[in-house]
Amino acid sequence: MKKEIICTICPMGCHITVEGENDTVTSITGNTCKRGEQYASTEFAHPVRILTSTIKTDCEKHPLVAVRSEKPVPKEKMMECMDEIRKCRAATPIHVYDVLIENVCGTGINIVATGSVE
Repeated sequence: MKKEIICTICPMGCHITVEGENDTVTSITGNTCKRGEQYASTEFAHPVRILTSTIKTDCEKHPLVAVRSEKPVPKEKMMECMDEIRKCRAATPIHVYDVLIENVCGTGINIVATGSVE
């Protein structure tokens, strides 16, 4: 299997070609630095993303609070995590970095507030 990846580690935006099967990488070409090689390898075998969204609150004046995952979430779990976030309603007060959802969808990753609501 061959996969074209645009590296997002630095502003260079290298177009990297990764070849391999399943989680095994056989070749990486097009990167200009070691960090790009590591990024492409991880992106090929097990892509992850920081999840950002909003959660409903119990405050009429501020009905939503911004949230994000503490760590990158496996890409294949993103929609499942979003379904869980949609079901959540947070009680005020809410402060930055308060954990609003623990271990979202069994990933071991918490969803935390990135804003405050009093």
